[in-house]
Amino acid sequence: MAASEQRAAREAPRVGLRAPSLALLDAYAEAMRAGWSPNNSRDVTAEYLARIEDDPGEFIAWLSRPGEIIRLADGAQVPRLPDRLRWIVALDQPGEPLVGSIGLRWQDGSASLPEHVLGHIGYTLLPAHRGRGYATAGLALMLDEAREVGLSQVEIVCDHDNHLSRRVIEKNGGTLVESFVNPRYGDEPHLRFVIGLD
Repeated sequence: MAASEQRAAREAPRVGLRAPSLALLDAYAEAMRAGWSPNNSRDVTAEYLARIEDDPGEFIAWLSRPGEIIRLADGAQVPRLPDRLRWIVALDQPGEPLVGSIGLRWQDGSASLPEHVLGHIGYTLLPAHRGRGYATAGLALMLDEAREVGLSQVEIVCDHDNHLSRRVIEKNGGTLVESFVNPRYGDEPHLRFVIGLD
């Protein structure tokens, strides 16, 4: 291994992906109270905090319940795709704090996605932990889970001016395939990347 690769390996943050749990729920709720939204396409904080307040255990179960109806940014309601939601924790910090959230969604038997789904993987980091390599490391782990469910490639979308997210995707092997506008999500262009998993 070259010296630069050894240095990069030493400097890469250590992260873990955890299924949503009551153990991390307080940190998750506190991050939302501080202004973070675990959803990039719409602000879900009020809805999620109300659900947590009502029944924390039911909220955890609801996060990964297949077949649920979900509401999109434009108010449309659609069936939830098969998915895996993971909370990103920093293994290199005391107490392994929550640093973000990442999700994988797919259609059984198909590599394609419905028009309302912007990509197979979406992620968001708590503001205090952005730009430190946690998203890059978390995405690498989620790509392993995409392989587990049988995907040969994934699409990932980011806003055209989100340079940090673009770097995260490219560091994980993403190739830019198009710039596009989906009117369901506004007038701003998005960038679509593909990562091969073979």
